[in-house]
Amino acid sequence: MNVTYLARPAEEVAPKLLGAILTHDAPEGTVSVTITEAEAYSGGADPASHAYRGRTPRNTVMFGQAGHLYVYRSHGLHWCANIVTGTDGMASAVLVRAGRVIEGEDLARERRGGKVESARLARGPGNLCKALGITADHNGADLLTEASVTLSEGEPVPAALIRAGPRVGVSKAHDWQHRFYLSGDPTVSAYRLSPRANSSGGA
Repeated sequence: MNVTYLARPAEEVAPKLLGAILTHDAPEGTVSVTITEAEAYSGGADPASHAYRGRTPRNTVMFGQAGHLYVYRSHGLHWCANIVTGTDGMASAVLVRAGRVIEGEDLARERRGGKVESARLARGPGNLCKALGITADHNGADLLTEASVTLSEGEPVPAALIRAGPRVGVSKAHDWQHRFYLSGDPTVSAYRLSPRANSSGGA
C-alpha cells in the first residue's frame, strides 16, 4: 500500500480497500481487521461529506496527504475512522464501516465488552474503532509510516464479491452508490436509511 495507490478519488479507492488490513499495535496488544465494508466521501463535491463546506478545525486532516487517518466522533458517542484519499488540498476520504478481526480477537472482545460474537466485533464504524482501540489520539496518523496504526495489503478480493449500494445513515446524497462491501460477509453492517434523508443537515 502506498500514497500513489490512495491518491485517487474516494469512490475509486473505496472498493480497492476491501480486503486490506487495518492494524493497531497498542501497549495492551495488537488487533488487526480485514476491511469488508467502506464508504466514499468526496469532499466539496459531496453534500454528505464533512468537507462539503470547506476546511474546519475538525476536518483539516481530510485536506492533507492521502494515507492519513481522519478520526471523528459520531453523534457524540462513537469514534469513526476514515482513510484520507485524493490529492493534497482536495479533501476526500473513505469511512471504514466494517471489518473481520483476524488478529487479537480476545482483546477486541474485551474492548467491546460482553460476549460479542466474532462477526459483530467490528461491524459498524463505531464498533470497528472500539475493537481496534482507535480514538481521537490517532487523528492524523500516517497509516503508511506510523508504527502504531497501519494499513497494509491483504489477499486480493475477487471482483465478483464486491457490491455497491447507498450509504448508511446519511441525510444528504443518501442514494449515491458509494458504499462498497463484500457480498454475503457476516461482518458487513445492515443498510439503514437515515430518517433525516432529504432533510436539512448532512452527515
